[in-house]
Amino acid sequence: QGSHLLCRLGISEHRGRFFVLSTGAGKHRNPCVHLPLRPAQGTVPMSFGQGFDQFHRTLRYQTAGETLPAKLNDIGTCPVFIKEEIYIMHNNKYNAISSAVSALNENYRREDLFLRNEGCSLPDRSAIISIVDGLRNVIFPGYFSVDSSVTIFPEYYAGHLLNDLYDRLGEQIMIALMYQKCGKGSPEEEREKARKIMERFVLKLPDIQTMLLKDVQAGYSGDPAAKSKEEIIFSYPGFRAIYVFRIAHELYLENVPFIPRIMTEYAHSNTGIDINPGATIGEYFFIDHGTGVVIGETTVIGNNVKLYQGVTLGALSTRKGQALANVKRHPTIHDNVTIYSNSTVLGGDTVIGENVIIAGNTFITESIPANTRVSAKSPELVLKTPKPATEEYVPNWEI
Repeated sequence: QGSHLLCRLGISEHRGRFFVLSTGAGKHRNPCVHLPLRPAQGTVPMSFGQGFDQFHRTLRYQTAGETLPAKLNDIGTCPVFIKEEIYIMHNNKYNAISSAVSALNENYRREDLFLRNEGCSLPDRSAIISIVDGLRNVIFPGYFSVDSSVTIFPEYYAGHLLNDLYDRLGEQIMIALMYQKCGKGSPEEEREKARKIMERFVLKLPDIQTMLLKDVQAGYSGDPAAKSKEEIIFSYPGFRAIYVFRIAHELYLENVPFIPRIMTEYAHSNTGIDINPGATIGEYFFIDHGTGVVIGETTVIGNNVKLYQGVTLGALSTRKGQALANVKRHPTIHDNVTIYSNSTVLGGDTVIGENVIIAGNTFITESIPANTRVSAKSPELVLKTPKPATEEYVPNWEI
């Protein structure tokens, strides 16, 4: 049975059943009692600590259909009483867990998504998020970390970071590739494939940096509230989502599974902006405010495009599910287009021409010619004459 420590709650066990005990002796109440149970002998020795008179009492355990007397050693003054049996006991707990485990194991055996072959594991999401944040220090040194080597040894700073990020991202890419071909591919082949992907990806980083600098310029030129370009880099959620997208998009083009979507969903959870890594987005792209923006996988966006919060560039219908994979489902937005808040543009055949301005709260499912301004007819406003003023103002919230 072992020893049990009753601290404040006073919970004890006897023959696999639990009881709530109380110790009461007025000012001598003992909050912590050590109770080694020896049911075979029928005695319960209890140590109550210092300063107690000796006593001899009988404790009766109410168990399933039986009453067992138990003597307390003459070493304390606190009588111990059974208050109530706890019915969340061994048997109920065991039965509940056993039943759940049995059903779960059956699901594990029946569903291929569980218990993949040995050696097949998914990429580490926390490691990928750390890599995304680390690459941000390479692209924008000095903004997101305090590292004196940025100014003292700038020629070594990027190389030092990339040496580590190269290995970490390469490992995650290899894990993702191996999972995708679990049991069918050679680890050596997937490792070599991951190495080549990393080489191409690292060589693309200067181009990604150049694109992002153009996005910063678009934000600064397009937002009169922006006080500096540094403010956009450091604090704008729209720019953060664009940064993660441009990193993830390169890996998407390399057909790396899992990792591009993990990256953009990380940005989605932090900014409220959902950009699928498969979207194609041109230069000088800016998302103002950003919350609620959705850009679908097959969306094509030209240069100098500006979106406001709540804009959706989505599919007209996804009822066919996987039959629509690799099919153009999302709109094409040409150069110099501005789409204001809460507007929706749907459909793979929908094309928004150059220099179009789409007003807020507009729902579009057909193409718009170039040099057009689009707006929905404004709903009619209803104005009511205020009630006559009284000496005492009483708010009236009636519509």
